[in-house]
Amino acid sequence: MAALFTPKPEWLRKKIRPALYKEMSDMLEAGNINTICQEALCPNIGECFSQKVATFMILGVNCTRRCTFCAVSKEKPMPPDLLEPKKIADTVMKLGLKHVVITSPTRDDLDDGGAEHFCKTVTSIKSMDSSIIVELLISDLRENESAIKKLSFSGAEIIGHNIETVPRLYHVRKGADYNRSLRVLQKLLASNPTCATKSAIMLGLGEKKEEVLQAMEDLLEVGCRYLSIGQYLSPSAEHTSVVEYVEPKVFEFFAKKGLEMGFKHIKSSPYTRSSYMAHEYLERR
Repeated sequence: MAALFTPKPEWLRKKIRPALYKEMSDMLEAGNINTICQEALCPNIGECFSQKVATFMILGVNCTRRCTFCAVSKEKPMPPDLLEPKKIADTVMKLGLKHVVITSPTRDDLDDGGAEHFCKTVTSIKSMDSSIIVELLISDLRENESAIKKLSFSGAEIIGHNIETVPRLYHVRKGADYNRSLRVLQKLLASNPTCATKSAIMLGLGEKKEEVLQAMEDLLEVGCRYLSIGQYLSPSAEHTSVVEYVEPKVFEFFAKKGLEMGFKHIKSSPYTRSSYMAHEYLERR
């Protein structure tokens, strides 16, 4: 269903001022570096870019799945750029980052879903400065166990895979499966127990409180201890509609409840996204 735009409440009226992130944007363009911040139209882009922080997007900008909540392009993907791992590492050093988040579109066209490319990117960064914390945000890799194991030993300190919403609303995640996503998180940890796992849930799609709490329990059962919860914002009239603008106090409730349930750290607010303030998670480890 096409999105029906209604006025946003006061707590969602964040201003995006291009002047704040022009320097960062120009530098990324010059280096031919992609970010999910730009491709997914993240509302935090002004804040993050002005602080020289970004979530790098490797393996191109075209996704092989057609999720109806996501702004990432659905055109045919290009072959992986073999020079990309080095370019990402060079950019990380230039920015002086100490915590790096790397993601990609879903690449079902690649046998390993892009796992090897992720690993090469981590290795490139660590070879320049082994103290840099690397966080990966991956697709479900079609539950390729070899790829999952490879990523678990990539050297990344934290690996995220988002369940995005509750099982009843999985029609917005074309080609995805709720239980498969849980198994991916479980297998990452089973392969390498020293690797922390993380996930994310969007609110505002019509989910019920009890469904969110059950999803949180499901994540805990597979060993996931880090969670992001944010408001879904429809990228355009062609995407899934927002059912509800969830009040900040509801996000506060889930954060408090989640910590009581056993999560080590939860970032939960209307503007929270998977990699927003990512460095805070391992500070609570």
